[in-house]
Amino acid sequence: MSDIARLAKVSKPTVSRVLNGSPLVTAETRDRVLEVARANGYAVNRNAQKLRQSRANTVTVVLDFGSHRAGAIGDPFIFELLAGVSEALSIRDQDLLLSPPGLSDARGFQDLYRARATDGFIILGQGTRHVLLTSLAKAGLPLVVWGAVDPGGPYCAVGSDNLAGGRLAGERFLARGAKRWLFVGNIDHAEIDLRFKGLQQAARDSGQDIVIDHLAIDSMAYALTFQRAADYIRDHARPDAVFAFSDTAAMAVIGAFRAAGHQTPQDYALVGYNNIPPAAHFTPGITTIEQETGIAGAILVEKLMQLIDGTRPKSVMLPTRLIVRDT
Repeated sequence: MSDIARLAKVSKPTVSRVLNGSPLVTAETRDRVLEVARANGYAVNRNAQKLRQSRANTVTVVLDFGSHRAGAIGDPFIFELLAGVSEALSIRDQDLLLSPPGLSDARGFQDLYRARATDGFIILGQGTRHVLLTSLAKAGLPLVVWGAVDPGGPYCAVGSDNLAGGRLAGERFLARGAKRWLFVGNIDHAEIDLRFKGLQQAARDSGQDIVIDHLAIDSMAYALTFQRAADYIRDHARPDAVFAFSDTAAMAVIGAFRAAGHQTPQDYALVGYNNIPPAAHFTPGITTIEQETGIAGAILVEKLMQLIDGTRPKSVMLPTRLIVRDT
């Protein structure tokens, strides 16, 4: 910077202000300094710059790889969330560090944070990690989670009204006159458990004689869901309504049931979850529960920035709505 200051005939602090985008420098001076810097091949070492600042200007985004077979995430919903978070971080000129190795336990998170490699964490999917996330929050690590919202919970969460989503699915089945329902999903996940509870609530409130069966899915992978659904339809009474934990799972169920000669909407009603773009173009079009992912990324980033600034942001529950299509 000393060389650039000498060549541009300004002080070294002025060069620093220019390179940091300070509004205290005139446009004429800024342009001259930048021109000299480019002409002489000068570039800011961002890692060195971060060491001099109180923040890393980096946010770590952690995906729920553990809920997918072989760590391969194939559900587009997660990437819609990730895109929203990435856009919100770019607006704030923050770097995004995506699920680095070593974040399988509390120590991995703590080491990354204490090394000043990140200012905080956005967790996309609680999965079955509630105990881990609770311990991290109690240890003072700034983190915000996409998942089930507990207003009195130990960490800030942003998520949809999963209980209401389950009720909407149940009300859809009641309107269709369905009596034998099947829920597909792993209720060890807090979000999915709330969807199941909402479905049960709708059945109870109806006062009708509704039978609800549960098909547990250990992994969110399409192939495993397809196989479990194929096994189920072979060995059990055929349902006249299916509520799947995601649209991707709904597609797997449709494929497996179709192979067994059980088709929607002729033989059963079906509701998915998330309203991913392929759901509208699948054959048949999937009736689903929509989450407001368009604003979720911005809210997750805003809540984390509030935490980093030392405030205690409240969790946010986003509304859900039923999108009716062919199934």
